[in-house]
Order: sequence, then structure tokens, then C-alpha cells
Amino acid sequence: MPPVYPHRAARGTAPKLRQWQQEALDLYIRRSPKDFMAVATPGAGKTTFALRVAKLLVDSGEINRICVVAPTEHLKRQWADAASRIGLAIDPNFKNSDGRHGRQFIGVAVTYAQVANKPALHRNKTEAGRTLVILDEIHHAGDALSWGDGIREAFTPATRRLALTGTPFRSDTSPIPFVDYTEDADGVRRSQSDYSYGYGPALKDKVVRPVVFMAYSGNMRWRTSSGEEMEAQLGAAATKDITNHAWRTALNPEGEWIPSVLSAAHKRLLNVRERVEDAGGLVIATDHESARAYAAQLDRLTGQKTTIVLSDDKEASQRIEDFSEDGSRMWMVAVRMVSEGVDVPRLCVGVYATSTSTPLFFAQAIGRFVRRRNANEVASVFLPSVPVLTALANEMEEERDHALEVPQTGEESEIPEQDLLDEAEQEDRASEELTKGKFAALHSNASFDKVLFDGDEFGLGGAVGSEEEMDFLGIPGLLEPDQVSTLLKQHQAQQLKRRPEVAQERPADVVDHRQLKKIRGQLNTSVSAYSAKTGMHQGTVHNKLREACGGPQVGQATQAQLEARLKKLQNWFVGRK
Repeated sequence: MPPVYPHRAARGTAPKLRQWQQEALDLYIRRSPKDFMAVATPGAGKTTFALRVAKLLVDSGEINRICVVAPTEHLKRQWADAASRIGLAIDPNFKNSDGRHGRQFIGVAVTYAQVANKPALHRNKTEAGRTLVILDEIHHAGDALSWGDGIREAFTPATRRLALTGTPFRSDTSPIPFVDYTEDADGVRRSQSDYSYGYGPALKDKVVRPVVFMAYSGNMRWRTSSGEEMEAQLGAAATKDITNHAWRTALNPEGEWIPSVLSAAHKRLLNVRERVEDAGGLVIATDHESARAYAAQLDRLTGQKTTIVLSDDKEASQRIEDFSEDGSRMWMVAVRMVSEGVDVPRLCVGVYATSTSTPLFFAQAIGRFVRRRNANEVASVFLPSVPVLTALANEMEEERDHALEVPQTGEESEIPEQDLLDEAEQEDRASEELTKGKFAALHSNASFDKVLFDGDEFGLGGAVGSEEEMDFLGIPGLLEPDQVSTLLKQHQAQQLKRRPEVAQERPADVVDHRQLKKIRGQLNTSVSAYSAKTGMHQGTVHNKLREACGGPQVGQATQAQLEARLKKLQNWFVGRK
């Protein structure tokens, strides 16, 4: 079937309804339910579907009032603008203190927090007419107990309720109001949608863009709260604390990792803009201080002022709109403000420079880049090479539901691995480590690690600026999903030909682990001595050796590769290249 049906949508929302929108609308009309939940991947067109439902119900006389509930102030305005294009006047500036909206409006757009603050007021308004309530990104109704209670109190009397979400799962077990939960075979109650349209099907239908993830590693050094200096490779096997500290060090604006990754991302953006003239980039930062520092670095890279969007900025919504409309502006840096629902269709390149790692936030953030405008646009997102993020990137097409509990069998609770991960990563931000003591990021550098696409990994690693990295940064910005896979496989094959020793890393003989440990020690001692002689950081020396000799990190290198690096370093000591 083609991705669209030839039925007209309400004038102004879309020239045609997409296949999923028409299917969901047909199902809604057939069932005529009081409650209906539509799950559709970000960028698929949930707003168009909901407004088509609203227009039909208004025209039929079944409802005479609309209330849209959204997570943010900015989204209230977006809903009002979209509704006005089909002849529905919705007031996004309504305040609880107003009591009632003007007669020229058929309804209001409010936030979840606004409803929770005065649920009785909104219940009275719901009861005053035949009300359709549109609950946008309904998973937010479970953000706090008071929010869920307030939403339930305010909208229980509604004539119709239409729930929408692109991410129907949460990292906790707070129930979401007006969502049905059904017990599965394992005894777990999971959310049930009436219609679902995931990223995988949307990608096949060419409704959303393919997303290519560029993962960057590097050597990190920091001082712990106890005063101990530590060093680790970003993404290498390590404890959770070491991973978080290395991650935090990478995101430090004063290190070398962030400038290197921003530079690589900008090169990618310039490449995309050769074919997509108004393509824009977005950096998602952890906090305000980092956001301003990242923006300053982008200013120097681009020669233009970077747009900064902060959560406490009253002009945030206007800044987002201005950036969206001005195709000459290349980069925007935001803290949480552009996490979901915000529509900036020209975003093609992203940098995930935040230590927030819940599946919910990650899905919302990546959703900013998947909205498709023209045929064959490809999105690229740069991220730290840490296991939790690369796992989420590889699971882009996996559909999840919201589970209220986990099954328990026998004497112990056997929690699925993914649920353990979700629990461990709930509100897990490496920046919070700073509050535990005087953590200090001392040094960082970046190296290209790999590319992730459609559950596969490509690339053999390499230094920043290397031929291995440039192969992937130069991918055309206009490609079909199958063309992306083909091109990535071709680059992988070319790199294997250039470095055939990588394909033969496994020696025929049994590895002598004692000898391997001895050579590692010799190499580390020599690197330390060379570092003291030249003033170059040890991590930088290791990266230069990898660039010169090839092969993986020290911990994964073979004996032959370590011996080659040791010999190269000895030559450097005596002035030979």
C-alpha cells in the first residue's frame, strides 16, 4: 500500500491523510469510543490526525468544546496555530485566573501542570459543554501523583477523550490516567493502545527520516571527590560510576572532546546543506552553563550567532520559532526545551551532549530529527560512545508499552534485563555526581568510534579527521533507507581493505595472557615517559599511536599490535617518524 490514501484531510492540515492516519480515523469512526489512545512515532503526524477527529466531531455537533492538554507552553501555541488552519479557534493564552475563555474560542490549550494546579476549575469547564479533551504526550500525566490525580478529576466528565503519544512507556510505574492496562502472560499489566504506528513501519512507509548515529569515544581523565585521579576510555567496559565520570568528563566544555565532536557535526551539517540548503543542527545540553559554552564554540566555528534556548527563558518559544523559520541560521543549543513535540522540520544534524539517558528522554530527543519534509532526507545524530546510548540507538525500531510492575517468580524477583536498565537509568545523569564532592574533569580527547544504523554497527574507529571518520561524515544528505545501509556497508568494506590486519586480529595460537600483560605494561610505561618528555597527555600519545599503527584500544589490541606501537614509540624517542 502507498503511504497515503487519496482522502482529503481537513483543509490546512495536510493535502492528504497518510495511510496510518486514515486507518486510525476509520477505526475511530467505526468504534465511536469515549476513550481512544493513538501511539505514533514522533514526526508521523499525530496533530493532523487529532485535529481531523476534532473537526469531524465539531461538524457533527457531538462536541461543542475542545480542551488540548500539552506538556509545555510552546506546544500550546503550536496546537492553537494548527487548529486555526482548519477553522478551530483555540486559546493558548488562557490562564486559570481568567476563569473562562472568550466567546470567539471553541476551547483552550493548557499544560498538565496548569490542570493539576486547579483541577476543579477545569472540571467545571469540562462539564459546561460537550467536551473533547486531547491529551497530547499523555505519558506526562504520570509525571507526578498530583498531576495524574488532577487530570483524572478534571476530565472524567468529558464527552470524548483522545490520548496521543509517541513514547507510550515510562521509566517508572506511575499509572497514566485514562489508559487501559492489560495483564500479559507474565502477569505484568501493560498499556494498551487502540492504534499504534511505530518508527519501523513509518520508516518503511517513508513517513519519517532514517537516522544515522555517529558514536565518538576518547580518553578521559578526572579527579574524584576523594581526590584520586582516574583515567578511562569512554565506552570501554567499566563500572557504572567510572562510565558516568568518563561521560561527564567528555561533556565538559573545557576539554577537547566536545570541540572535536562539534567540529565533526558542523562538517556533517555543511555537507548536508550542499543538498538541503536550510538544514539545521541542534545540540541538546545538560545544563545552562554547558549550553552557553557549547554555543560560544559553535559561534567560532560558524561565524554566526548560535540560537540558545533555555528552560527558564520567557522568550524560548519565540527563539525556537525564529530559528525554525530562518534557514540561514545553522545551529541551536537547547536544554530540555526541545525534548518533544517541538516542530523544527529542518533539523537534520544533532549532537546528544547530555548525560540524561532514560529511554523516554532519548526517544523524545531523537524524535526531533525524524520529521520528514522532502524525499530521501537523512538525519545524523552524534553521541558519546557509552553502552546505554548505543543500546538505545540500536533499539530505535523496538516498540514498547508502559509496564506497571514486573513479574515475580519463586523466592526472588526475576527482573528482565531491560527493566533493570530502565530502573538503573531513571533520572540517571552523570552531572549529579558533581553534588557528591569536588569532582573535576581534567582532560578529554575524542576519537571516532563507529556508526550505528538499523541495528547494525559500521566503522573500525579512527582519529578525528582521519580518512575513516571522513568516509562517514561525507555520506550524502539525501538517501533512501536502503541506500544508507548499502553505502555504510561499502565504506566498511573499503576500510577493511585499507587495514586488512583488523580482519585478522584473532591469532591462530593461544594467547599468552602473561606476555600480553607484560607488553601492555611496557607500552604504558613508555607512553608515560614520552608524555613527561614532551608534555603531551598520555591519552593523546595513545591515540597518536593508534592513528599511526592502527588497531583498537590497548585493552583489545593483540600482542603484535602492541609491539608495533612500542617500536613506533621508541622511534619517536630518538626523533624518527
